[in-house]
Amino acid sequence: MTHTMHTFDRYVDVLSALADPALVPELPTAGDGPVGASIGWLRATVCRFSSGESHRRRRAVVEAELARLEPAALWQAAAVGRAGELRTRVVRSLAQALGMPAPGAVAEAVIVVAGAYLGGADAGADAAVAQLVRQLAPEPADDAALEVVANRIGLLVQACEATAALVEAAADCGDRPLARVLREHPPARTMRRIAVRATELAGRGIAEGDVVLLDLATAQLTHPVPLAFGAPPRVCPGRAHALALAGGLLQRPLTPFARLHDQAAAPLLLPNAWDYASAAALAAQGFAAIGTTSLGVAAAAGLPDGSAVTAEATLALSRRLAQGSFLFTVDAEGGFSDDPKEVAELARALYDAGAAGVNLEDGRPDGTLAPAELHAAKIAAVKAAVPALFVNARTDTHWWGRQQEQTATRLAIYEQAGADGVFVPGLSDPDKIAELTATLLVPLNILYTPAGPALRELAALGVRRVSLGSLLYRRALETAVATATAIRDGQSADLTAPSYAEVQQLATARRGPR
Repeated sequence: MTHTMHTFDRYVDVLSALADPALVPELPTAGDGPVGASIGWLRATVCRFSSGESHRRRRAVVEAELARLEPAALWQAAAVGRAGELRTRVVRSLAQALGMPAPGAVAEAVIVVAGAYLGGADAGADAAVAQLVRQLAPEPADDAALEVVANRIGLLVQACEATAALVEAAADCGDRPLARVLREHPPARTMRRIAVRATELAGRGIAEGDVVLLDLATAQLTHPVPLAFGAPPRVCPGRAHALALAGGLLQRPLTPFARLHDQAAAPLLLPNAWDYASAAALAAQGFAAIGTTSLGVAAAAGLPDGSAVTAEATLALSRRLAQGSFLFTVDAEGGFSDDPKEVAELARALYDAGAAGVNLEDGRPDGTLAPAELHAAKIAAVKAAVPALFVNARTDTHWWGRQQEQTATRLAIYEQAGADGVFVPGLSDPDKIAELTATLLVPLNILYTPAGPALRELAALGVRRVSLGSLLYRRALETAVATATAIRDGQSADLTAPSYAEVQQLATARRGPR
């Protein structure tokens, strides 16, 4: 029976195809060979060429492997191990981080396997698969154990090709952010799907057995929001690791503050301070970094928040915080100007004062949103002026409750402009959070809310930074007023507080590295 090939290159059509359960990945020709010792067996056993329950089970293996690795550690390993051909260095660094024996030999075998991964019989690849299984499989190995080994090998193969391609593309793109390079030069430019049952796409009938060719690269050029896979959309589990490997191989700088966004165990929980004492007290409790709250800074100065009138107070606070031994990032509203050059000058001043990061928001005092292109220009100007400053680009679509349908588009534009992270305060719906993390390459920051998901759930959704915003400042005001009124009214009050000496001691810490 003859089957038809259908080609789609419109963004909306490709997105629909990727979410259609009737269209499944095309499995390359299996070829002959025994279980655990052939390229055909490997293709039939990895998650890349699977669907349904087998895909979910095999993907879980890959996710568990990657969950053991902190991307920052991968960056360091790749930066140190600079000897050898590019693909060898990629696989060797990852294999070593995963605790595999003889990572150099593993890398050599994986490169052979990668050459035949997408189809055809290959005796050399069969031998390489057999070698890898002998090295990585426990003795004795049942079918379940072999499936785990196959997906560990598959992880290395995909890292070999995709990360090497990213590094090569980035080398030709100057200092362009790696996330942007990955967007513009995706490792897979096309994708084939097979219809396992009849379906319809873009008004076109697709019969069972038909082939659907998706032109991912062309589709992506027409839309700022990256394509997502599956329904609901899935996060690529290795994207942060690939960017870290590429960054290390390219010797791209990775600041201590940036590393905090790539922790495997949990998102970075960022408490927000309003003066030196509150920041130092939080740092003394082990918080890895401290943010500032623009509401706290403005209210302490008797000024309204979000009105672009606290630039001097914000800069002064940054200079005071720099006395401490903690990393800190500054809430700078919208940069206190609509002139990208002026925003960049402020960012340079904040960095020179000691800040490791800055928040820039697109919300305006009147409750409207700045044009996305203007906000992107601010981000680009800041990154050009101060490359080492971590820019967290905030959109207020959910905070103001306006133009929420633009959230993903705005974040994609800000990411492409060079943002190191993106922030959506007011968003707490788990499904909507998952939709965003499925398309983002940079860390997503969410504002904590007691009614929203807990930290563990946010981590599972792919969130990598959680801010407390003005919560602590407002709680401090509440506690101060409640204590004073209780004493005035002759009521009992909880008077637990740091001692005078303990507060005095907060000023003795010294500044650490950014």
